Amino acid sequence: MPPTVSVIVPTHNSAKTLGACLEAIHRQRHPVTEVIVVDDASTDDTRAIAQRFPCRLLVTDQNAGPAAARNRGILASTGELLFFLDSDCAPEPDALGNALAILRDQPDVACVHGIYALEPLIDDGPVEAYRLLHGHYWRLRNVGRVRTTLFAICLIRREVFTSVGLFDEKLRASEDVELGDRMGDRYGIVLTDTVVCRHDDDSRLGALLRKQFRRSQLLIPVALAERGPAGIRANTAAGLLTATMVPAALPSALFTGGWPVLSLSFFVLFMAAEPGLLRFVLRQRGPAFTPFFFAVHLLVQLAVVTGAVVGGLRHLADRDFGPTRATAAKTSR
Repeated sequence: MPPTVSVIVPTHNSAKTLGACLEAIHRQRHPVTEVIVVDDASTDDTRAIAQRFPCRLLVTDQNAGPAAARNRGILASTGELLFFLDSDCAPEPDALGNALAILRDQPDVACVHGIYALEPLIDDGPVEAYRLLHGHYWRLRNVGRVRTTLFAICLIRREVFTSVGLFDEKLRASEDVELGDRMGDRYGIVLTDTVVCRHDDDSRLGALLRKQFRRSQLLIPVALAERGPAGIRANTAAGLLTATMVPAALPSALFTGGWPVLSLSFFVLFMAAEPGLLRFVLRQRGPAFTPFFFAVHLLVQLAVVTGAVVGGLRHLADRDFGPTRATAAKTSR
């Protein structure tokens, strides 16, 4: 008898995409046992859209973040396996079936997560194209056995939460990475390119940079709490380092007649710092799009670096800023 599968969709103000997400769930070739939508205090038409579909809708009055929403879905679900989907993701019809096949064929694996398609769920322009290209590339680069869990599209055995606990509700970013670290070597984790979803990604540059800055503030506190080796990283050290050199070299223009020669040289070095990414962008979108891609990529890397520095300083000033278990370890000493 096949295992029962509960689908859990945390959502907040997702009226634009939730319908497509739920339609894709009901198009899965492998049947699901139940669909649970956890509305995290939305102020748009999210709840009305969820009510059009055969799903169970759970509603919170105060926004508590994705970790809390996922936890509520876990506690309300009944399935032996839990299939998590972000509400801006629409899985391909074979996504669940392919994830189940990996769990069946590799009994030591407890968690399977997938990748974003290159095609957007809703095409919102070039910034979104950048996001999907980069998101697809770094996930594809890490396909195989990993130590990190990413819950945008993820199938996991219920027993994992019984063993290691639920998501850390103190975290509003990196909560899935922190959970994967707690899983450690006890549970196999697979990132696969056979489990694919179309994603509606960020399309406005300002909003994208603010999100990257905000989320990256937890990078250092979470990394310091990690018990095992670092897991998946979306950005390389070489890329982050060369990105910081571009603005750092701008004052040199005072000595070159106002021309930022050194900064432009570092920008070229930044583009070459990840040759695989450069080749991928050229192959997928051609030379006309590539400078735009790396210009946006530069700004994103700078937002990540700045956020990480700010987050590190916040953690030094307040050790409660970070994962709950880091605070617990401090108080137990």
